[in-house]
Amino acid sequence: MDNMYTVLITALTVLGGTSAWRYYEKRAQNKEKHDEFARVDCRERISKLEALLEHSSREKDELRQLILELTSQVAELKVKVEFLSLENEKLEKSVKSKRNNNQ
Repeated sequence: MDNMYTVLITALTVLGGTSAWRYYEKRAQNKEKHDEFARVDCRERISKLEALLEHSSREKDELRQLILELTSQVAELKVKVEFLSLENEKLEKSVKSKRNNNQ
């Protein structure tokens, strides 16, 4: 009878050990799949971020060029306004002097 208990306990231990082995094997495979998924996901995110960074850099350069052009145009307009203001003053003085002479 003692041999029977020993055989039963050994059989349960072997079956339990086999089940545990399968459980840990599946767990390791799932962890490996998860790690691979995380690596692929990180690669994709890095690629997207690099593309966004490059696009943003190009956009920044374009905006900088646009600002330079607009600054140049503002400077031109400022010169024109100053010139027209001086001409306007000259004309106003001329009109005033003509009025004074006519009176």
